[in-house]
Amino acid sequence: MGQRFHRGFTAAEKTELWDRWKRGESLKAIGRAFGKPSSSIYFLVAPHGGIRPAQRRRSRLALTLTEREVISRGTTAHHSARSIAKLLGRSPSTVCREMSRNGGYDSYRAALADEKAWARARRPKCLQIGEQSATTTGRGGEAQVGLVARADSRLAEENEASNQLQTWTRRYTQPYPSQYRS
Repeated sequence: MGQRFHRGFTAAEKTELWDRWKRGESLKAIGRAFGKPSSSIYFLVAPHGGIRPAQRRRSRLALTLTEREVISRGTTAHHSARSIAKLLGRSPSTVCREMSRNGGYDSYRAALADEKAWARARRPKCLQIGEQSATTTGRGGEAQVGLVARADSRLAEENEASNQLQTWTRRYTQPYPSQYRS
């Protein structure tokens, strides 16, 4: 038995799906309209609680595609990051970080950088502190491991203080039976 390729939903199909769901159509009816089982419709609707998710949009602070094009043209013309930033009215560190995230000074491409930025903006993000290993070398790694160790010891101290408070509360604020005799 051969494996079939199951394609997902395009953006237009998802819009149509949510419109049908809002009109009150059943999962089976929506599935029939798309030629898919109702379970595939369910797994798109259920994570959002049956409410259409807000449309993704960029932050007003993020670089636009036109700004990325200016950066790309500036790098091909061998301008410095500082002069490109001056043209854009942005901080030089913003331009420098943008270039280093997306191929560096020599191989920066605006369209690819824009796609990568859109993908990086997805939520939820992975927790980075859990990915740090205790065997990290170098000054920065030692600082991070030290930071984690200090945070763990503080949590242990807070937990111990909380336990002491609970014990004191139990011991000294219990109602005395003699108070309730009539």
